[in-house]
Amino acid sequence: MGILSSRVARLSESQTIAMARRSRELKAQGIDIVNLSLGEPDFATPDAVKEAAKKAIDDDFSHYTHVSGYLELRQAISKKFKRDNNLDYSAEQIVVSTGAKQSIANAVLSIIDPGDEIIVPSPYWVSYLDIIRLAEGKSIIVEAGLDTNFKVTAAQVKKAITPKTKLFIFSSPCNPTGSVYTRKELEEIAAVLAEHPNIYIISDEIYEHINFVGKNESIGTIPSVKDRVITVNGVSKAFAMTGWRVGYLGAPLEIAKACDKIQGQITSATCSIAQKATETAVLLDPSITDSMCAIFKTRRDLVLKLMKEIPGFKTNVPDGAFYVFPEVSYYFGKSHNGTTIKNATDLCFYLLDDARVSLVPGAAFGNDNYIRFSYAAAEDQLVKALQRLKESLARLA
Repeated sequence: MGILSSRVARLSESQTIAMARRSRELKAQGIDIVNLSLGEPDFATPDAVKEAAKKAIDDDFSHYTHVSGYLELRQAISKKFKRDNNLDYSAEQIVVSTGAKQSIANAVLSIIDPGDEIIVPSPYWVSYLDIIRLAEGKSIIVEAGLDTNFKVTAAQVKKAITPKTKLFIFSSPCNPTGSVYTRKELEEIAAVLAEHPNIYIISDEIYEHINFVGKNESIGTIPSVKDRVITVNGVSKAFAMTGWRVGYLGAPLEIAKACDKIQGQITSATCSIAQKATETAVLLDPSITDSMCAIFKTRRDLVLKLMKEIPGFKTNVPDGAFYVFPEVSYYFGKSHNGTTIKNATDLCFYLLDDARVSLVPGAAFGNDNYIRFSYAAAEDQLVKALQRLKESLARLA
């Protein structure tokens, strides 16, 4: 009988973290690696946010807070939800966590019993399926590809629903594809889900401010389903605060209380200093993110232009986030120096060793015909990476 639980055995390691670790190992050997595997803005946290944290330290704001976050922060998030998203969540309906990942885990664990089904559009963010496994739920994957700009249709969602369906989870803007659901598309999906009052919705909106097509639309504003929507967000992406580890959700009161109960037995509240910084961040004028968004759009256009010079790369034009998700099956079956490429995972490891560029295979997101390319890096690094990829891929025959 083994020491480790079957729960651990069911989990897979995050491939984004695995590729980042391998990249660090090679860098430690003095090898020049362009690391495009992590979804992390290469910007600095805004000065006003840093000053708020410094003041919190000087003011000795160093004690336990309410498990869900201190009241003034939850009130600030409530204002942010209304101002930016037209969502109505009271402070009592908000739970602040140690990252949006914990917010999602809290919500899933609050809703899902063993055997319950969760509809997950694919491509999906890497952690959704393993969080569902932790809750002993069953993921029902609904595939979307380049032909639909990586967005599932209402008809697909309807077909996936069974009497066991308890939850629908998706992100918009999407990691890994950058796809953004329009108001009309969300209304069509909501119309299907409205017919099934036992199905809840988790809307992951962590990339809302990195959106190249206008205001981000929230499914929680649609009247027919608004009382069943859990909206997840955080400060990691919009305010370049990945290391501060603060995420939050707005949810129906019963679910918010359940998330508080779960979190109270795992981490309690997140860092008090980071909470003070987050209060300042969410109350800043949203336009503070405009310059960052514009830079990401410029990088996106540069990457797409250079990818056109690489044979076999098929891409969409992402409308948000900071990823391109090219289809790369053109290279399957090709070889170089005894290495044969069977799938995107093989291709990513080949490119790491041969081109010294770290990417993430699409298998992590539900489809091993693709790779995720993060353009959250300086333009010179992106140009270097794509030139290396072009040369390395040309060696495959």
